[in-house]
Amino acid sequence: MTESSAAVPPSDEARLARAALMRAGESGDPLLGRLIEVCGPVEALAQIREGELTAEISRRLAHDRGRTLRDLQAKVTGWRTRLLAADPERDLLVGRERGARLVVPGDIEWPSQLDDLGAGRPTGLWVEGEADLRFSCLRSVAIVGARAATPYGVHVASEMGAELGQEGWTVVSGGAYGVDSAAHRGALTTEAPTVAVLACGTDYCYPSGHHDLFAVIRERGVLISESPPGAHPTRSRFLIRNRLIAALSRGTVVAEAAVRSGALNTVNHALALHRHIGAVPGPVTSESSAGCHALLRQGKAQCVTNAAEVLDLIGAIGADLAPEPKGTVIPLDSLSPEARAVLDAIPSRGPGAGPATIAVAAGIDIQTALSRLGALAAAGYVQHGRQGWRLRDRR
Repeated sequence: MTESSAAVPPSDEARLARAALMRAGESGDPLLGRLIEVCGPVEALAQIREGELTAEISRRLAHDRGRTLRDLQAKVTGWRTRLLAADPERDLLVGRERGARLVVPGDIEWPSQLDDLGAGRPTGLWVEGEADLRFSCLRSVAIVGARAATPYGVHVASEMGAELGQEGWTVVSGGAYGVDSAAHRGALTTEAPTVAVLACGTDYCYPSGHHDLFAVIRERGVLISESPPGAHPTRSRFLIRNRLIAALSRGTVVAEAAVRSGALNTVNHALALHRHIGAVPGPVTSESSAGCHALLRQGKAQCVTNAAEVLDLIGAIGADLAPEPKGTVIPLDSLSPEARAVLDAIPSRGPGAGPATIAVAAGIDIQTALSRLGALAAAGYVQHGRQGWRLRDRR
């Protein structure tokens, strides 16, 4: 029996089974995800607890994932061992006591774009916060970058987060030091929610210095994690959670990143999901922006310098176009071509020039020259003296 579509509300039994399976396997395990796809969470849990999959499902999974039956059985044994210490009822109770909810496929709050991850989609998500996760992510942008961000990177991320929030877009990031926290804080200066995707349980504050930041995010947005309560962060969990940052948002912006940066891992996930990528250029002498420059040079990202350009990249066609940047408009810009030619033909030094001389130098007839000279005089650009026309001193 194949798992029902995400549009069907999950039963309490299915929710409890998913809570148990989140303890059994590591986040993003595609084999476990495929097992749930094939037979549903309740049956998947039952077979793992038995310690052996049915022959039909074993052959199917081994064929799908290119594994031998022996390798598959070893995985099942590992899941079963971890289940022995799992207490899904307690996980749900602990979550409720601290205001966390387990959102699973089929729930109204489940962001359907996570289904793009296929077998790698989360088994469920622990969510803490006042905002609705699905609604918050309908119009969302991921901003990622270096933990050891420079003042430039922090400024860019903060400004972009605030500008996007002012336009009603949600900022998604990882809650880390540097670019992540700057983007969250920028978004929190607006009315828009922000989403922090953690690599540990939502009840575990990492980094510890973000206790106050996470408290505000709970009030104005959401903290989410596919790790169960009490789970500590690990290097692999940071890398695995990056796929959620990429999948939840319409596009990912790299505000600042070195060549070797975890942010580029998020970019790779976004590229695999066919999401838009933007990169903010930095000083060519800065190693902290070398990763952004590489993305631009390789054609993997488009150059973005502000929120308007980000929305032009990822927003709705025709609705979020960024205005073309223009220089400062000055009065001379409004002059006609003939008036410009006349103005250029008038000497800036020495005695003035007569209309005929000006007309010849401007390449126009005498009547047109006289007409343009009158208009330029009225506008204060030129003046007529005893020796002819000359430029007016406009200092």
